[in-house]
Amino acid sequence: MAEPSRVRDLLGRQSAGGEVRVRGWLRSARHAKAVSFLDVSDGSCVGGVQVVGAPGLSNYEAEVRKLRTGCAVIAEGELVESPARGQRYEIQASRIEVVGWVGDDYPLQKKRHSFEFLREIAHLRPRTRSIGAVLRVRNAAAMAIHEFFQERGFMYLHTPIITTSDAEGAGEMFRVSTLDPASPPRTPAGEVDFTSDFFGKPAHLTVSGQLESEIGALALGDVYTFGPTFRAENSNTPRHLAEFWMVEPEMAFCDLRGNADLAESFLRGLIASVLERCPEELEFFDGLADGNLIDALRHIAESPFERLDYSEAVEILERSGQSFEFPVAWGNDLQSEHERYLSERHVGRPLIVTDYPKDIKAFYMYVNDDGRTVRAMDVLVPRVGEIIGGSQREDRAEVLERRITDCGLSPADYAWYLDLRRHGSVPHAGFGLGFERAVQLITGLANIRDVAPFPRVPGYADF
Repeated sequence: MAEPSRVRDLLGRQSAGGEVRVRGWLRSARHAKAVSFLDVSDGSCVGGVQVVGAPGLSNYEAEVRKLRTGCAVIAEGELVESPARGQRYEIQASRIEVVGWVGDDYPLQKKRHSFEFLREIAHLRPRTRSIGAVLRVRNAAAMAIHEFFQERGFMYLHTPIITTSDAEGAGEMFRVSTLDPASPPRTPAGEVDFTSDFFGKPAHLTVSGQLESEIGALALGDVYTFGPTFRAENSNTPRHLAEFWMVEPEMAFCDLRGNADLAESFLRGLIASVLERCPEELEFFDGLADGNLIDALRHIAESPFERLDYSEAVEILERSGQSFEFPVAWGNDLQSEHERYLSERHVGRPLIVTDYPKDIKAFYMYVNDDGRTVRAMDVLVPRVGEIIGGSQREDRAEVLERRITDCGLSPADYAWYLDLRRHGSVPHAGFGLGFERAVQLITGLANIRDVAPFPRVPGYADF
């Protein structure tokens, strides 16, 4: 009996010949008068391999002719040149074992299903060409991310998922508690007594691993974290998820310029790596995007990023003559429509915008000498807008404490964070990349829910 082969490896062979064995699920089953054509996919590539079953099989009438889309099979036979158009090889079956049948209500058929429909069956949608390709791109991108940082001497740091610190200071966090919500213990003032909770104080799911990454950077030099983060933001849009993965490097002895340099190298390298590793998947998505996706990705991977500061960006937008939905004025945050105009129409390639007003940025960003702006940066790319956000961190204890207070936060809640600035503080910087947004950029898919295996959004946490 031949060892099982992946469909990807069979289709990539230099020539036909020999006995082979495949295991997978049927994307389609077509039964002619005296032969059956089974399209077998095992998830290893966009395509499947055609298995041809004939009446000579011992179970042909009893089982093979009853096969249909979704059934799981093991097929053995000779790999031969295929006479059919659009496929190089096929398997002339000597044995077909039915491993799993499907019910009459199996929802996937040999037709193109909408992404909206597929979200309703997230437990089955990885069997489709589109979501299978997404998951292979995710895998390749994740590997490329680790390789990028490991090759540069970064240490992979595991930061906590449960935290008592709000890294963004925005309060949009999911609470973690073992208290009975119907009857929690109360303080004499009538408030919930969190000293009786599991951690003895309010705890939440993390919105970012950044603050803990700074601990690592200020001891180990260069670190990165790559893990799940959570935002209790009621944003029901194609760009937002409540649970997503973040890539967050943090570098000691680094300023905003070095941070921007790394972000550019990282994004260009990530896209170049996926272009190399997933040519078949990207050709598939290129077809969905009317043939301009691969060229757009190559343009990002090969083009030097433009750089300008926030004040210049606002002036450009004000002079553009465009009618934007959101007003453009110094002090307002840039919206997606502004970011896309700058990257798509003004410079025609990715750009990095720096030095934002401090009042619209987080407390931990380094305050410039003008007292009005901070050393923040956003990387903007065509078709998506912001893809990376980062900053040089405030390393001066007295300035950081003042910023925490000005943002309405309690310095006592960030005592350990301030302590880092009192003991061997150095300039340091870092950024965050939303992994799903990166996969969305690479695949060209319009809705971020289609690049997350199990999307979590307001009102929806199924599967």
